[in-house]
Amino acid sequence: MRLVEEFFQRDCLEVAPALVGKVLVRQFKDGQQIRLRISETEAYRGEADTACHAHKGRTKRTEVLYQEAGRIYVYLCYGMHWLLNFVTGEKEQPQAVLIRACEEADGPGKLTKKLAVDGHFNNTSVFKQTELWVEDDGTPVKIVTDTRVGIGYASREDQERLWRFKACRE
Repeated sequence: MRLVEEFFQRDCLEVAPALVGKVLVRQFKDGQQIRLRISETEAYRGEADTACHAHKGRTKRTEVLYQEAGRIYVYLCYGMHWLLNFVTGEKEQPQAVLIRACEEADGPGKLTKKLAVDGHFNNTSVFKQTELWVEDDGTPVKIVTDTRVGIGYASREDQERLWRFKACRE
């Protein structure tokens, strides 16, 4: 079942763990689909979170974070890797969830490369997308938390937050 608006209209700290175990679907124009189970996410929570792109306020780049829940935020990292995020929460309250890994793609750059996700998805609605969406097939998953990765620019407090959510393999 494709995820609906209400799923994303919650705080990123609720949505991020809830996305673990869901299925990211990429459909190509020729009808081919790639389906990957999300295994790791990270939450980025507004202007007060020094790791969040919105920390310094509204800019052309961060405008999408201030939009309604379910917008897709894709940005280029280090000039070479596209990273996929979903906006969550209420409009004008910038927050998002980074899809950090799937079972068959163990990094956010590898994930977008495998799915051929790039900047043309930025600021589109996951609910209106015919090429990229998220489904819930009911598969249960146990989740563990950890600190976020690659945010050395953030305050020590924000670096130490347990806002990374990973599928636990037992």
